[in-house]
Amino acid sequence: MAAESLFNRPVCVQVRCQGCEERRLNVRVNIELLSISNPVHKKDLAVRLTDDTDPFFLYNLVISEEDFQSLKSQQGLLVDFSAFPQKFIDLLQQCIQEQNKDIPRFLLQLVSSASLLDHTPVSLNVVETNPFKHLTHLSLKFLPGNDAEIKKFLASCLKCLKEDKTMLEEKLRKTEEDLTRQLSYTQQSLSEKSRELDKLKNEWTSHTAALTSKHTQELTNEKEKTLQAQAQYQQQHEQQKKELENLHQKSIQQLQNRLSELEVINKDLTERRYKGDSTVRELKAKLSGIEDECQRAKQEVLSLRRENTTLDAECHEKEKFINQLQTRVAVLEQEIKDKDQLVVRTKEVLDATQEQKAILEESTEKKQSHIEKLETTIKSLSAELLKANEIIKKLQGDLKTLMGKLKLKNTVTIQQEKLLAEKEERLQKEQRELQEMGQSLRVKEQEVPKLQEQLESTIQKLEESKQLLKTNENVITWLNKQLNEVQVGKKLEPSASAHGGVRAAVSPHGMPDRPAFPSSGISHAVSPLYAFQNFQEPAHNKNVNLQCPVPKASTFTFQLRMRQHKNVQAVTAAPHPANKENSNNVGLDSKYFKKKDDSIPLRGLSQNMVNSEYLKPYLPTKAQPSLKAAATPASAYFPG
Repeated sequence: MAAESLFNRPVCVQVRCQGCEERRLNVRVNIELLSISNPVHKKDLAVRLTDDTDPFFLYNLVISEEDFQSLKSQQGLLVDFSAFPQKFIDLLQQCIQEQNKDIPRFLLQLVSSASLLDHTPVSLNVVETNPFKHLTHLSLKFLPGNDAEIKKFLASCLKCLKEDKTMLEEKLRKTEEDLTRQLSYTQQSLSEKSRELDKLKNEWTSHTAALTSKHTQELTNEKEKTLQAQAQYQQQHEQQKKELENLHQKSIQQLQNRLSELEVINKDLTERRYKGDSTVRELKAKLSGIEDECQRAKQEVLSLRRENTTLDAECHEKEKFINQLQTRVAVLEQEIKDKDQLVVRTKEVLDATQEQKAILEESTEKKQSHIEKLETTIKSLSAELLKANEIIKKLQGDLKTLMGKLKLKNTVTIQQEKLLAEKEERLQKEQRELQEMGQSLRVKEQEVPKLQEQLESTIQKLEESKQLLKTNENVITWLNKQLNEVQVGKKLEPSASAHGGVRAAVSPHGMPDRPAFPSSGISHAVSPLYAFQNFQEPAHNKNVNLQCPVPKASTFTFQLRMRQHKNVQAVTAAPHPANKENSNNVGLDSKYFKKKDDSIPLRGLSQNMVNSEYLKPYLPTKAQPSLKAAATPASAYFPG
């Protein structure tokens, strides 16, 4: 047997017992659908009523499909057994929704025939209340539970409570473990954070002490500057404020003058309005009087018309009577003679009535003309009234425009106050900008001495470079002079062409050195500083014996160059005037004045040239001792 729980909630129930007062009770309603498969598959609806406060309060109801058919026929239900549980639950939900109201629409009533709910059958009624009648939608009879059922119910409740208890104990244990872990972790983190805090406090105290000492000085300077600036701004602000106050007072005076003028105009208009109202009232009174007179005249006309109709009727009757008399003339001639006088008199009366009728018609015509005149006067008065109303409306419109202008002026004054507030804000912003500018000025003043030091160092470097340039120019002029002397010596010696071996300045790696001397006629690479390192005799006494490790097949040998430049004019031994003045770089380009780290030690220069500070930047550190070693023999070969 499988049970499916459909509804399990406490519901407020109205308990009615015989001979007792009505009372409210919270009853738990449990609805279950029981499906039984053995021996035949069928479904039963089980409804149980219990009280959470009273464990012995138990009422049961089991409805099978056969029982439901009898219930359906008895209470006139329109639903099937499959839809009945849901409809019953819907009714209970409506009762739950209405139970907190003072006058609920749906009620649950628990009715007992006994005086107390003490193991007696009970009926549960779902009642809908309205001002006319209480309608019972459903009535179900419940049986009280016996001892076995109560024991079974209590056992199931105990089982549920134990399961809840175990679940809660597990949850409590887990939460305790989580909390202990969190506590240990938080304690560790707290101890670490407290250490960090102590460190930070120490650092912060030292840092704050330094900063306070620094900032106090800056603050004093800034305060003085800001006080000066504030005094200036206050003066400007007071001037602007005075000007604005004067303008404001002038505008207020103008507005007050305008207001007084408008008040005078308003008074005149109100007086005119009151006069117009009084004239309108007088005209209305006259109009009412004239209308009363008109109504009276109409009533008189109606009465006269009625009299005229009566007279016409009488005249007609008399004519009939005359006809009758004429028929009787033959029979009653004597009577006619007697009554001729009467006829004459009646004729006189008729004439009189006709005259009266004519008079009345004239009077009615006169009254109608008078009424027309009165209507014309009423129309003219209504037109004048309309004009007066239009004038009043125009005056009201003028008043509205004047009030609008006044409001506009008020808004202008409010805007001026807003402008004043904005200017004050701008003043504060400018003060802040001034402070920022002062700070930036201080930073730039600190940067100025550094820049001056850099400038001085760059100027010193420039002067040193200029001196180096001058010394390089002197060296180059001297070397050019030596080259010219060598070339002159070569031309004087006739045996120079007979010798094929030429020695050239060679680098330690066996390769010719870099720069060539186009002015001297040597095209292969020779260093300008040591081109003459292997000359052991003066150039004008002996042959030049240059040995070059360049291959024989090379087209750049010294001998070929000598043949090519045989026809070159001899250069005088006297120094060039430009060399004396150190103004021209004769025979060398500017690219050969740079410092070379891979240059070869110089031999053959004088001690003064070697020891001079001018050549040291252009020679490697390894080459300087060799220069000093070769200083003495070089002085013999290069006199002067």
